[in-house]
Amino acid sequence: MKCAMLYAPGRLEIEEVEIPNIKKGEVLVKVRAALTCGTDIKTYMRGHPVLIKKYPSPFGHEFSGVISKVGTDVKGFFPGMRVVAANSAPCGQCYFCKKGYVNLCEDLRLLNGAYAKYIVVPERIVNKNLLEIPDYISFKDAALSEPLACCLNAVEQSDISSNDTVAVIGSGPIGLFLTHLYHLSGAKVIACGKGKQRLELAKILGADFTINADEIEDEIGAVKSLSNYGRGADVVVEAVGKPDIWEMSVKMARRGGLVILFGGCPSGTSFSIDTSLIHYEQITIKGIFHYTPQLFKRALDLIASGKINTKAFISGRLPLEKLEEAFSLVKQKKGVKYFIDPFYQ
Repeated sequence: MKCAMLYAPGRLEIEEVEIPNIKKGEVLVKVRAALTCGTDIKTYMRGHPVLIKKYPSPFGHEFSGVISKVGTDVKGFFPGMRVVAANSAPCGQCYFCKKGYVNLCEDLRLLNGAYAKYIVVPERIVNKNLLEIPDYISFKDAALSEPLACCLNAVEQSDISSNDTVAVIGSGPIGLFLTHLYHLSGAKVIACGKGKQRLELAKILGADFTINADEIEDEIGAVKSLSNYGRGADVVVEAVGKPDIWEMSVKMARRGGLVILFGGCPSGTSFSIDTSLIHYEQITIKGIFHYTPQLFKRALDLIASGKINTKAFISGRLPLEKLEEAFSLVKQKKGVKYFIDPFYQ
């Protein structure tokens, strides 16, 4: 089968490899849609200490497809079933799982290799995070479940009330998902980012106001002027993953407001905070990472309900051989996500 193999940051090869065998409890899925993701692009550019432990390695993690084979002891799944799989599953037994923080599992089982014609879904993911896709949902739409689940985690932990003002920093796929979800939750949304096309899309997805970082020097002042009569946003969500943007996001919140740091920064980086903002302004800062099996199911259910504007997120279809081209288009802000079809010629 064809498979994208990452040999080192920036070095990607499309190779012919053997279709993998499955073991007890595993499922072999014929990949019908694999989506480009910011994490995969970062992995391609600079590596990833969690997702890629050694080279060469297959990669890609947002996908859906059709079950080709099932291993012994697999229950509830059979060949021909349309499915979507999460890229992880918690153990359920470690300290954090027992505390209810399953997204922080100390033995989180991860899955890579979606940029290929076939992928093996491990037993733990089969048992906890493999879902059947309704017949009326396309493969490419179902594959949006994983990033949507991550964003649902942020929205769920925001504790927003109707008419709260939420400032979302970042106009990439995650920022756009967050904009859409906060709008659906009843918030007034200010979308801050770069790229006129992305910001126009943010309006379509529910942004009440947009701020183009390429055109405005004082983003903090711009957000505050649109929030609570100049006091600042009730909730600020950083979805870029840069320390300087983390610092800026804290200054956009009102007194007693919430700042959610969603974007992952490079390892070893740090940021500074004016202590008065934490003490005298009583601002709460919260990190958000990953999702839970419950949120993954909710994401698919939300897509199935028709409430998510899935068309806004899929910018085109490309064959596996053009994966690097798809990454380049996203980096240039030409589109949001691309649907990689390993069987498309």
